[in-house]
Amino acid sequence: MKEYESIVETLLFYGVKVCEPYYISTGKEILKFPERPFRMDFYAFCICISGYIDLEIDNKKFTVSQNGFLVSAPSTVVRFLSHSKNFRMKLLFFDKNFLLKNISNPFFIEGLNLFSDSNFTVTSSDKEQSTRLILLLQYLEQQTERKNHRLKDVIRTIIINLLLEISIVIETENKQSIKNALSDPNNIYQKFKNLVQENVLSHRGVQFYAEKLYISNKHLIEIIKKHSGKTPHVMIDETLIKITYVLLGNPEKTISEIAFELGFSSTSAFGRFFKKQVGISPQEFRNQLAIKK
Repeated sequence: MKEYESIVETLLFYGVKVCEPYYISTGKEILKFPERPFRMDFYAFCICISGYIDLEIDNKKFTVSQNGFLVSAPSTVVRFLSHSKNFRMKLLFFDKNFLLKNISNPFFIEGLNLFSDSNFTVTSSDKEQSTRLILLLQYLEQQTERKNHRLKDVIRTIIINLLLEISIVIETENKQSIKNALSDPNNIYQKFKNLVQENVLSHRGVQFYAEKLYISNKHLIEIIKKHSGKTPHVMIDETLIKITYVLLGNPEKTISEIAFELGFSSTSAFGRFFKKQVGISPQEFRNQLAIKK
């Protein structure tokens, strides 16, 4: 595969031929992901309906979990890093010229302020918001199966409605982020996530992070649960597992080397941790990666 390939070529990788200036996925399990980065040549909207995926977008790393989504403009470069076993997503790709055919304003999409990071936005939504977006995608998928001379106009209208809803979610989330920052000047939750990313290889105890944040274990647990619904310990383990997935994908590293790099006292201790989190051993996981390749 080319280092930077278009989404049309990427869909051909899955045996999907795009004959229309739009594409809506089914949301079924994706068994294989491109190993190299690829360049979007369509506008794209991708929403996670279960699990999580780690992505690199324009050289920046993100995690998109359930109810989270990515919306991006053409020329965005995406690379899949790792994902959970239960990861599912629904996708929409569309061409700008197709969407704007009957719209006099050529800057309609730009006016929606969809892209907080020049070419893309990665954000979360609540269950009600994500349900609304997913229902619109499902309705859009249903309409593509109809045979009608006005079908493309119907498709355009639904996509426009979807973009408007996405714009509302992004605006709401941005306002909520500002509100949270004002009501929580120390932003403990974000600081905790950053600290975990920076220190998880050497520190997996909650006490370390509580001390770094100058709060008690109890207070840290309350804050993290309120923001994520998870305990700090669970978030620490999830972060470590994501790093483990990437390391196991490198065939040049032995499992013993990976265990040492992750800070485990022994290969067996690492194996017990991994199996508890994932359900299979590190070697079995690596064997599955080899089969998929």
